[in-house]
This record gives sequence, C-alpha cells and structure tokens, in this order.
Amino acid sequence: MATLTARGVDSGRASPRRSARRRPKGRGVLRWVAVHSIALAIGVMFVLPLVFVALTAFMSDRQALTADLWPSSWHPENFAEVFHTAPLLAYLGNSVLYSLLATAGMLLSSVPAAYALARMRWRGRQAVFLVVIAAMMIPPQVLSVPLYILWARLHLTGTLWPLILPYFLVDAFSIFLLRQFFLTVPQSYLDAARVDGCGDLRTLLRVLLPMTRPGIAAVSLFCFMYTWNDYFGPLLYAGENPDRWTLSLALASFRGAHQVQWNLTMAATVVVMLPVIVLFVFAQKSFVRGITFTGVKG
Repeated sequence: MATLTARGVDSGRASPRRSARRRPKGRGVLRWVAVHSIALAIGVMFVLPLVFVALTAFMSDRQALTADLWPSSWHPENFAEVFHTAPLLAYLGNSVLYSLLATAGMLLSSVPAAYALARMRWRGRQAVFLVVIAAMMIPPQVLSVPLYILWARLHLTGTLWPLILPYFLVDAFSIFLLRQFFLTVPQSYLDAARVDGCGDLRTLLRVLLPMTRPGIAAVSLFCFMYTWNDYFGPLLYAGENPDRWTLSLALASFRGAHQVQWNLTMAATVVVMLPVIVLFVFAQKSFVRGITFTGVKG
C-alpha cells in the first residue's frame, strides 16, 4: 500500500510538468507578439516618414504630395537635378569638414578631462564636475549674443571656425558621458598598470582607451550626428557667406527656392540623410553597446 501511495503521489507531482510540456506552441508566438507589439508599432512610426520621403523623391512634380503614395513612374533623375540646381557637393564638403573637425576636437579635449574627473584624485574634483553638469543645462541661445560678438571681434564670422574651435576647448555633454563610461572600468586594471610603471598618460592610452572603445564610439557618433544636423550654428555664423553653408542650412534655402517642387526637396533631403544613416548602420553595435554600459558603474 505504501508503495502504491508513493507512486500515486509521484504521478500526481509529475502531471503538471507533463501538462506544461504539452502546451501548444501557438502561445509562444502570441507571447512574442504581445511583448514586441509596442516595439513594432514604434518602429513602424519611425520608418514610415523615411519611406514617404524616399518614395516622394522618385515621384514627378505633379504627383508629389498627392493622394498617390506610390510613384506611378520612377524618376531617379531628380537626384541628378538636385546637384545641378544647387552646389550640394560644396555644401557636403563643408558639413564633412565641420563634423569631422568638431568630433576630433571633442575627443582631444573631452577624453583627458573625463579621465581626470573619473580616475584622478585632486582637490575640487566634485565641484568641477558640478560645473560641467551646470554647463549642460545652459541653453545655447543664452550665450549666442556674447559669443557672436566675441567671434565678430576676432573676424571669424562668415566661416565655420566659430563652430569648430569650441569643441577643442570643452564639450560638457561628451565629458559627462565619457566620465560615466570610464567609471565602468575596474580599478584593479588601472592599479596593475601603475604597478608596471605606467603614469596617468600611459594608463589612459594603453589601458583605459582600448577598454572603452564602445563608449568613445558612441560619444563620437553623438557629436558627429549633432554637428551634421546643426542648423542654428551655421545660420548664425556662416549664414552671410553661402560658400560656407552646410547641408542643413542649404536644405532650408533649397526648400525656400523650390517649395513647389517637393520631389526635388525630398531628393535633397535623402541626400542629406543618407550619410548619417549609413554611418549609423555600420556603427550600430558600438553605439548600442556604448549607450548600454555608459551609466553602469563598476
């Protein structure tokens, strides 16, 4: 009787597991749809405007911005006409020069500053970090008038140098992100480097930078995308000189000159967006990894 009772108890305990194994696979699909439905909806909301811009760029002038969302006839010559209508290659060169030099200046100035705030012990470090955070909260429009007067007295207005040179001095947002990422590196690695005779500079170059490549890539991509899409800065300092216009400023003027020809406007928009999209596709893994681990303190 005891043996039968034990077998009965064992069979009763095993029955929920067997029933769990026999659940239909359709529930897994429904659960996946329920979990990812919000992400899919948000993804569709972001992709649809890009698809609309791309399709309109291939439409004719008469079909653009009508009820027809699909081109009745494809017109790839719109992109060639855009380059003939406006000197987009010169504007592209200005945008590349502005973004690359600003990103390089940001790295040269922000990496040592972030290392000093994250890993070096000196008096007043927390006070300086609070100043960096306060600088992030100041709207750029507040400083536009005194900075414009300063650059005008230096005879640099009408060029891109008033936009590039500040990145070689300080960028509060980049310093904050890099500092948070430097804090994720275990202190034992830095102590081992100092035991081997490395100073602060060699520790930064040989140990910290190779271990924080995703964070540096994410901050660089942030800076590049911000400067590439910057409109207020080029309008303020280079608006009086069309030879120094960037793509964002040229696109606004192109829309004003060709506001009826929306197919050409959308083709110019695709030309402006394409470099950033390609850059993000190739740097997506480093960007996501850098953003994931930036706020984690080791």
